[in-house]
Amino acid sequence: MLRSVQARVLGAADEAAVRDLLALDPVGTCMLAGRIETHGTAVATLGAPLWGLWSGSRLDAVCLAGANLIPFARPGAEHAAAGAFAERARRAGRRCSTIVGPASSVLPLWELLAPVWGPAREVRARQPLLAIDGPPTVPVEPRVRPVLPGELDTLLPAAVAMFTEEVGVSPTRVDGGAAYRARVAELVRAGQSLAWIEDGQVLFKADVGAVSRAACQLQGVWVAPQFRGQGIGQRGTAAVVEYARTAIAPVVSLYVNDYNRAARAAYDRVGFRQVGTYSSVLF
Repeated sequence: MLRSVQARVLGAADEAAVRDLLALDPVGTCMLAGRIETHGTAVATLGAPLWGLWSGSRLDAVCLAGANLIPFARPGAEHAAAGAFAERARRAGRRCSTIVGPASSVLPLWELLAPVWGPAREVRARQPLLAIDGPPTVPVEPRVRPVLPGELDTLLPAAVAMFTEEVGVSPTRVDGGAAYRARVAELVRAGQSLAWIEDGQVLFKADVGAVSRAACQLQGVWVAPQFRGQGIGQRGTAAVVEYARTAIAPVVSLYVNDYNRAARAAYDRVGFRQVGTYSSVLF
């Protein structure tokens, strides 16, 4: 551990510095920036501590220590940030289910935490971060639309299936799925969950899971297994892109596992291009 460099918990007075730092990579920091824009940087409103690493009067890195551990450091400060944040994380103990964010910040942090927090259930070291800031290059599926509040019970089984397939564990394993249901309901209420629902069945779904003024991030893209291989994922994703970039934020992003060649090819056809690399450590 690099004990000579220490991070501290940030507060409301640090918000301007945090915003300036995150603006260095508005797509890569979308998850953090959206939280800060909505809740500020005080622990009481943010709901979790935001650690910061300063170099004199300049903020070099931040890390949100909530249900997910989300670090971000300016170029050149990644290893100093990893040492400082790993020391705080080691003392606090693991409370997160995932470490996620730009690979340049996540991987050095995990290297220091692995002897203490490991082994992880899975380390996804290379997840291309993709973005699109114009119209999709394939036709949109007109039947994809925002899910209505009254359709929550129809959507939920598809959301659980998506989560289980993507993460490898069911979201219902803790608290019977109450927290996950609340999250899905929150996205529906906000108009950030879209689906193609026909005869009470979800054929396609996707969420705009993170939103900032500069960018938004698609999450939970899923096609029902019996309808795969028919182009539904491409047309559905195109519809979500068009909705999101016109109604939510000008740049639409997502990250995908590097080994998922079918998904990567589909996103290429939709018009996404790689702008960075994410990493995820799953517990």
